Parts: sequence; C-alpha cells; structure tokens
Amino acid sequence: MATAMYLEHYLDSLESLPVELQRNFNLMRDLDSRSQDVLKNIDELCDDYLMNVKSMEPEKRASRLTDISEMFNKSRDYGDDKVQLAMQTYEMVDKHIRKLDADLARFEAELKEKAVGAKSGGQETGSKKGRAKSDKKKKKKDDFDDEIPKKKKKKNQISATDIPVTPTVPALPLSIAHPSDVLDMPVDPNEPTYCLCHQVSYGEMIGCDNADCPIEWFHFACVGLTIKPKGKWYCPKCTVERKKK
Repeated sequence: MATAMYLEHYLDSLESLPVELQRNFNLMRDLDSRSQDVLKNIDELCDDYLMNVKSMEPEKRASRLTDISEMFNKSRDYGDDKVQLAMQTYEMVDKHIRKLDADLARFEAELKEKAVGAKSGGQETGSKKGRAKSDKKKKKKDDFDDEIPKKKKKKNQISATDIPVTPTVPALPLSIAHPSDVLDMPVDPNEPTYCLCHQVSYGEMIGCDNADCPIEWFHFACVGLTIKPKGKWYCPKCTVERKKK
C-alpha cells in the first residue's frame, strides 16, 4: 500500500516533465539555428570585406567592421542563452532524481520502523501470555492456601508477587536512514567543478570573457549578479589582472 502511494505521488510529479523538456529542447534548437544563420552572414560579410577593402573609404571600412563585430556579439548571445537553457534542463532532471532518492530513503525508513514495531509487538504478546499463565498458577495456589492457616506478612516485607512485571521493549536501531541523508549525499567526484566556490554547475551561471580564464564559469550569486549583464563580463580575478596591465 505504501509502495503504491509513493509511486503514485512520484508519477504525478513527473507528469509535466516531458512537456518542459520538449520546450527547452525546441528553444535550444531554435537558438542554434539562429546562431548558424548569423555565422553564415558573417562569413559572407567577411569575404566581401576582404575582396573590396582596398577600394573602400575609411568610414565605410569602419562601418563594415562594426557590423561584423555586432553580428559576432549576437551569435555569442545566442550561444550563452543556449548554455543557460541546457543548465536549466539539467537542474530540472536532477531535481526529480533527488526527489526520488529522498522518497526511497523515507520508504526504507518506514519499512524498518514497521519491522521494529512488529518485533516489539511479538515480544509484548509473549510477555502477556507469560503473565496469564503466572496469574492462573497464582489463583490455584490461593485456592489451596485458603484451606490452611495463612502466615502473617512481616512489616515492610515485599513478596515476589507484589513486583509488577514490565515488558522489555528493545531500543530502536540507530541505522535507520533519514531522508535528509540523501539530500546531503556527496556529488559525483567525476563531475567538473566551477566558480570561486569550487562547486558543480547549478542555477544560473555566467562565463568570463577572458579566453585564458582558469575557471571560466561562475554562479550568479557567487559574483554578486542577479541578471546577465550586457556586453563583455570578466570575473573578479581577471578584472584585477586587466587593471594591472
């Protein structure tokens, strides 16, 4: 019964996942197509520029170079948007995987608790049966004692029959898994790390425009960003090095 409940809830959470994945994949394909078109136009403009550069006036030459530069920036923006979509898609799937791990841990913990409860219940039933037999023997003894004079009980003397019987309940095992243990599981050691925090990729990230940047990608929160800045962006380390130059 519990298995069916967990499975039903998990399948309900997956209901919208295929649609969201399909939407992201379509957007990435559209961005890739736009980027390819821009690169094709850039090639044509570059070929035309190289063929006619000698006959061009300085103003027209500068204007043509500006157009080519702007088209390169547009292509790069398409690529950045595509990377962001890919990261969001990864986070979407990873969220459902982590939820599945947490549900499995909870289900396992419930099974162990039920097993411990059933074992404790069996021991209590055995204790009750033992007390019933003892009470039956005591009743027979009392009936026999009615026929002979009873000894007086000394003051403050406690007989064995006055001591209450307390059933022994075993302590719960300490190895029962907790759902939070799954959420705190270490990341895959083979997964690359990024940013100043040396963690894996998650959420929104931004790439440093320095081609020689040793880190390349950074989490928005780690570099104090909430939205993607316009134009070129350099990480704190590369910014310092550029100022030195």
